[in-house]
Amino acid sequence: MDKNEILKHVDHTLLLQPSTWDEIRQICDDALKYRTASVCIPPCYVKQAFDYLKGEIPVCTVIGFPNGNMTTKTKEFETKDAIENGASEIDMVINIGWLRDKKYDLVEEEIRTLKAACGERILKVIIETCLLTDEEKKKMCRIVTDAGADYIKTSTGFSSGGATFDDIRLFAEHIGPKVKIKAAGGISSMEDAEKFLSLGADRLGTSRIVKIVKGEEGAGY
Repeated sequence: MDKNEILKHVDHTLLLQPSTWDEIRQICDDALKYRTASVCIPPCYVKQAFDYLKGEIPVCTVIGFPNGNMTTKTKEFETKDAIENGASEIDMVINIGWLRDKKYDLVEEEIRTLKAACGERILKVIIETCLLTDEEKKKMCRIVTDAGADYIKTSTGFSSGGATFDDIRLFAEHIGPKVKIKAAGGISSMEDAEKFLSLGADRLGTSRIVKIVKGEEGAGY
């Protein structure tokens, strides 16, 4: 697969806690140069990035990140605030404790609430696959589909593991026809990126792919 085609699927990401505006601006410059799908950045930089990019690249941000165990009202406020600041894509983290407690109705209602806040904007649902059983992953495929979200996403990149080929295969088998897949965390090579896309991923959450294209060491998210 051509590298430019792969880049079209990349959410160029920088979510580390010490990230400065200069570093976020570099992410934006890279996204403009390499025409990535979006920049995925912390909520506090959304307004600056939106103004800087002038609509040329979508701004994605994270909600309930990285733990997911805030209240739904808190996540809803975060989502509305991010959209007001210019975000056009929202990556939310589910309440993993609710899922493990089998409070499926609460998990689904929270996703519905945030999708309602997003409207026509894209909502991606991070389920943190490294903390789940295969049965819980399958259950989340059904919940994400029923709740009307746009994407199911593997990982925050801040837990014990990132995307795996097996998880993308599982998603592809169990999500509804209108739900897309985002693989995120640990995508370390162009070969990995191409494999994730061939298995059914539509987006790749990573900073490494752009670094590799730039000839830099492919370290990081």
